[in-house]
Amino acid sequence: MDLRKLILVNNDCYKAGKKIDVKGIMVHSTGANNPWLKRYVGPDDGFLGVNKNGNHWNTARPGGIQVCVHAFIGKLADGSIATYQTLPWNHRGWHGGGSSNNTHIGFEICEDGLADANYFNAVYKEAVELCAYLCKEFNLTEQNIICHSEGYKKGIASNHGDVMHWFPKHGKSMDTFRADVKRLLSNEEDEPMTLEEKQKFNMLVDTVEGIRKKVDELATNSNKMVYACVDGNMPEWARPTITKLCEKGYLRGDQEGKLNLTDDMIRIMVVLDRAGAFDK
Repeated sequence: MDLRKLILVNNDCYKAGKKIDVKGIMVHSTGANNPWLKRYVGPDDGFLGVNKNGNHWNTARPGGIQVCVHAFIGKLADGSIATYQTLPWNHRGWHGGGSSNNTHIGFEICEDGLADANYFNAVYKEAVELCAYLCKEFNLTEQNIICHSEGYKKGIASNHGDVMHWFPKHGKSMDTFRADVKRLLSNEEDEPMTLEEKQKFNMLVDTVEGIRKKVDELATNSNKMVYACVDGNMPEWARPTITKLCEKGYLRGDQEGKLNLTDDMIRIMVVLDRAGAFDK
């Protein structure tokens, strides 16, 4: 998720300053063929692009309507997908048209022509990640997430069809959306390493272990500088690499926790690190 912030401070909703006790999340979509965030979020922050019409929502009443949401998902000027927080999360928004405004965080997904699968998949993924993030922030579960049309059926929102006029076109529904959020919350989306990845990982572990053994030998048979830990005695250029290897478990100290690294060995490790050998 690419989460950014540009609060709509000129919107009357923000100026009202009312807060809510967050009980849920409501998913909206804009209902217009315009996927660009600059249409709704402004002014340009160097990433959004310039809205030449000046009709973004950072005005008192956009289009003469009392409306404001907590976030938008759509395209930046370079075409990449991002999320912009536009109200404090616990601020009372004007999005549901009913009592949901008192309980729910509401965000809009910028629609395109509804037929582009690549765009849909990108904003869908971003929305899932945003909801997982908000669930963690406010101690919610996937069951606390609804779309606007579901809010209407529950009697807590106005009569809108979003997002069920769009999601099914790409084989998705709010049930699949909630399932994807649940999967992300429980880390079930993490795929196990392939055999090739496991082999590469084990080779790296063996390589580092061999380096460690060589270090032990050099530390025993040499009068060269030996570094027991990452501290001020170790060259500054080596500290990030050695810290990384310790955190990944590639480097382990002896029974007393001493690393016993020589200058030659830390140079080798830094070269390997800069070559990307330890990035997996």
